[in-house]
Amino acid sequence: MDKRHLLSDQDDDPQFPGPGNPGMPAPDLPQGGGASAPPGEMMHNVPGYEGTGSGGGEGKCVPPPNPGLASPGRGPSPPERQWEIPSISEDFAKDAFIEYASSKCCYSSRPAKELVFTDLQAHNTYRYRLETFVESRKTEWDSVPYTGQVVDSYGSCVPAPWDIAVQVPAMFQNGKRAVQVPHTSSVKGCHNCLALGKSACQKCIASGWMQCWVCNGSGRRMSDDRCSHCNGVGRVRCTECSGSGSKTCHTCAGKGQLLFFINLIVEWKNHIYEFVPDKRSGFPVDRVSKVTGELLFTDTQYMVYPVVSFPDNAINQASQTAVREHQAQFVTTSRILQQRQTIELIPVTRVHYTWKEKTYIYFVYGAEHKVYTDDYPAKCCCCTII
Repeated sequence: MDKRHLLSDQDDDPQFPGPGNPGMPAPDLPQGGGASAPPGEMMHNVPGYEGTGSGGGEGKCVPPPNPGLASPGRGPSPPERQWEIPSISEDFAKDAFIEYASSKCCYSSRPAKELVFTDLQAHNTYRYRLETFVESRKTEWDSVPYTGQVVDSYGSCVPAPWDIAVQVPAMFQNGKRAVQVPHTSSVKGCHNCLALGKSACQKCIASGWMQCWVCNGSGRRMSDDRCSHCNGVGRVRCTECSGSGSKTCHTCAGKGQLLFFINLIVEWKNHIYEFVPDKRSGFPVDRVSKVTGELLFTDTQYMVYPVVSFPDNAINQASQTAVREHQAQFVTTSRILQQRQTIELIPVTRVHYTWKEKTYIYFVYGAEHKVYTDDYPAKCCCCTII
């Protein structure tokens, strides 16, 4: 279907700002392990980053600059077009039913092979989907062991969170990346070991010795002989700290100093709105999510306009609702990078048949010709419909 016949005002200038990220490129994070989230009281004030918390992965959400979005307009409706396909043939319906019965361990295939068709009715439906790919940013203080990295917090202006250029991954694929905010780094003594590079061994309580496990600290064996494991002393060197009473500080990796900086956490997420109209045929529409259909329409733009003239008005209403809800939901907290809307035709055929003089119904749906029925006539009592 030509998208000219579906969208309102699509040829007008949308007057939406583009999703580009101007500004300076973001450096990668300094490498190093072991550092924990720094205490908030150790952090200095950085203009534009007031209220930034310390670590934990939560961070402070930073809304994007006001995009000044205009509401999509509504243009004249084009002539209606009919998009219907006939029901499947009896051969297809029978083959699908036989395959369905054969896939069930407790179903007899006799009804599927011996049935007599009385009616095949097309109850085709549509699936509308709107995908909104957004980028969100938050900030938090972080630290790594200081091993001589460049400290850039002096004499330069700190860029705003949305002025830092970060490479966008493939569209409509979720992702996450952390980058260091330029000109926010500084070196401070480690708060965990008081800048000593070592911390007390918890196993021996900084003594360097442990009670001998052979003689339980008595220095003697049960035979009253001197314990050979501890030479009668009753204690042995701590295996955790090799008898030193201290261990290398895990926070600063023994360096005694930490490089503090503000982390910019950039997250990309694809939000999906999906709608399938219920044709009141008795077929559960939630099963449509498991099959594919025929793609009738696709539209990918920075900001899409609602579909306004599709033959099924329920799809038009769903499109308008989806576009409105996604804009209201994401425009104040995230930056919309791209939207994509699609309409698929999902074939659904309701099959009426008789077997042993009784009437039954089943549905064949999707391009895969899947079968749904809740009254298969020949199954053992232990079976349940899945």
